[in-house]
Amino acid sequence: MSDDWAAQRTEAARVQAERLRARQDVEHEEAEALLRDFVRAAAAAGLEPEPLQVKGYGGRGTARTSLRGWYLRQDRTAGVTTDGTFYVLTAPLTLVDRVRGARVAPQRPPMILGAGGKDGSSIELVAALERLLPGWRNTAT
Repeated sequence: MSDDWAAQRTEAARVQAERLRARQDVEHEEAEALLRDFVRAAAAAGLEPEPLQVKGYGGRGTARTSLRGWYLRQDRTAGVTTDGTFYVLTAPLTLVDRVRGARVAPQRPPMILGAGGKDGSSIELVAALERLLPGWRNTAT
């Protein structure tokens, strides 16, 4: 009986993990579509992109990147590039990174930036984009 119970629990956990991944995929796809629409609207509105930098963990310095785009958070820890790709702009920086520049990998965007962080540090992606270009959704069709 114990083996049967363990097998049932394992299967239940697997099914729950699959459902969570499916929900996360839907959220990421919605966020990716929002970012693509925003980039088109920003280009049409003439919103100038800027060079994006990476912040070191714990506020320890910054490093250049080859990326250009817009910061999504006021603390400059997330950004979107001119092609609609999302980046988390924090990393463990070495002295070499600070001098030569750092590379960051693109990530799938969330609908809420900073979710699970300190109170008041999260912001909905739509609100972050609206702060950058008010009314952009009306022009992104």
